Amino acid sequence: MQPIQGAPVRPPGHDPISPANIAGEQPLSTQQRTVLERLITRLIALTQQQGAEVWAGVKNDLGLKSDAPLLSKHFPAAEQSLSQRLETATQNHGNRQVLSQLTELLSQGNNRQAVSDFIRQQFGQTALSQLSPEQLKTVLVMLQKGELTIPQPQQRPVTDRPLLPAEHQTLNQAVTKLTAATGESAKVVWQSMMELSGVESGEMIPAKHFAPLMTWLQARQTLSTQTAPTLHTLQAALKQPLDSNEWNAMQDYAQQTYQITPQTILTTAQVQDLLNFVFLRRADRAQETLEVRDIQPIYNPLFAPVMESVKSLSARPGLLFIALMVALLLVWIVI
Repeated sequence: MQPIQGAPVRPPGHDPISPANIAGEQPLSTQQRTVLERLITRLIALTQQQGAEVWAGVKNDLGLKSDAPLLSKHFPAAEQSLSQRLETATQNHGNRQVLSQLTELLSQGNNRQAVSDFIRQQFGQTALSQLSPEQLKTVLVMLQKGELTIPQPQQRPVTDRPLLPAEHQTLNQAVTKLTAATGESAKVVWQSMMELSGVESGEMIPAKHFAPLMTWLQARQTLSTQTAPTLHTLQAALKQPLDSNEWNAMQDYAQQTYQITPQTILTTAQVQDLLNFVFLRRADRAQETLEVRDIQPIYNPLFAPVMESVKSLSARPGLLFIALMVALLLVWIVI
């Protein structure tokens, strides 16, 4: 029996070569390569990886050598690999955005302490890195909506010592950030800070003004990015939030000076003046606060010798008893 004219001779038991088999061994088609390249482009935008690095990762997922070409038959698995990588990168990118927004809010007011208390109570954790993406998003939304209880920050004892080098450096870094945001001269900012602190040129700023000045600098930087600041946004920008008395005092000052309400949009000059008002009010209050160690007993110095004698007698109970008896006898005689 003669073979059909034109058909190749094949060994017995071998299937004919189908067009599908031939196509699978062909290089990626233009359409297939376009699909994969679009996925890779999106992946690079989210991960900052290089194209060659992504292609190498796909080949590794498929069990191919780095120098082996991708064929048409590899397309379904390559597409699945890239889609999975893209899904993971999208989730990670979203988590980074949430964490970035949350970190920015933590620097405002006493939000950091509020968030720390909340995650400890609700999730049993003490660090944001230990929270799941869903928990992080919950904290962010609650903070944005003002649903967290913001505690008042603890006040440090007032001191007249000069700034430490580390404190001065911290202020200088904050000044640098402010000037980068507003375009002001660092010299002008420092001059304003010295005038607020009541010191002359060449004098050191007292350490008691360190915290209020940091609040002043950070609030100015935060408000410089807002196009329509109000008294409410000014309050939110303060690292140390206003208490009820300070809030009422600022409202009264703003009303009397500029005839504005809490809803009025403030100018840049008004924002700075109101921040100056808050700083000076707090500085005056701090100046009036006396530390316990500076309070002298009311008997000093007139009754100092008597009190010293009492102290010495208290250390010797027998003599103290005799002295009391003598005192009672003298009082009885006088009466």
